[in-house]
Amino acid sequence: MNKYITSNLLLIIALILTAIASLMIGRTPLDVSEILYGFVGPANDPISIIVIELRLPRVLLGILIGATLGISGAALQGVLRNPLADPGVIGVTASASLGAVIAIHSGLAIMWPLFIPLFAMAGALIATAILLFVSVRESSLLMLILVGIGISSLAIAGVSLVMNMAESPMSVRDMVMWMLGSLENRTSTDLLLALPFILFGWIMMINVGQGLNALSVGEDTAQSMGINISMLKLRVVIGSAISVGAAVAACGSIGFIGLVVPHMVRGLITNEPGGILIPSALMGGLLLTLADLMTRLPMPGATLQLGVVTSLIGAPAFLYIVYKTRNNMR
Repeated sequence: MNKYITSNLLLIIALILTAIASLMIGRTPLDVSEILYGFVGPANDPISIIVIELRLPRVLLGILIGATLGISGAALQGVLRNPLADPGVIGVTASASLGAVIAIHSGLAIMWPLFIPLFAMAGALIATAILLFVSVRESSLLMLILVGIGISSLAIAGVSLVMNMAESPMSVRDMVMWMLGSLENRTSTDLLLALPFILFGWIMMINVGQGLNALSVGEDTAQSMGINISMLKLRVVIGSAISVGAAVAACGSIGFIGLVVPHMVRGLITNEPGGILIPSALMGGLLLTLADLMTRLPMPGATLQLGVVTSLIGAPAFLYIVYKTRNNMR
């Protein structure tokens, strides 16, 4: 337990230091004294505008979204008892992407930029409603996974169709850039739009640790311990769907964080399915904030997108995880 508490405290300290660095680094570098002045100075001061209106929402969104992906990945891997499960397996990420590209293709995003996250969230909520319907009628985890894969495949096909129908190359470029994921130019409006849904998802998932620990030794054993398997599954699926949908709506599609982070926590802190929830949230927030810092590095040509960074890091990690768990797949 001491190791668990110490590890969480170290993750919190690392997250705070990374957040401070993220406030300092940008096109206009700032030192710590300027950051502090930005919080207490006049609202119309250039430094205050940079700190409060530009960088702070970006940092907070990065932490919230990374934490959401981390805790959702850990909860889904626990309830599905599959080390390769992640938020994308339930189809919410692809459905949110479909909503966003529809908003871009229809031209509504030009009229009001917030139509993109609103449509993305609508797509995520439709996928969530379908999953909720299946969860109520079916108790099979395999059926839930298959429905999630079906939703994801249909949504990806819809994205391809919308991009194929786009008449303007600029429209296609906007769709692709959004799907690559980014925290750049995010404001407090984006933060406030996503926050209630993210917090609701956390509340649904944060207390399922005991159930996940019991489920790891078998459904019959978990039921004999008084665990309601159907309710446990419902809380994890709905909580992850709503929170991840809001995260995708805020910053686009971010891959591999939800898959890789729980494995990192298991290797460093604990192997208990319920014990990795909070550390996975902290680790996810830390990794996504670090990845966002990497997008600010000077690069020739276009700005490096956040989803590209997470994929470059996550894909080799995914292959390593597959290699390490290959015996369990036979």
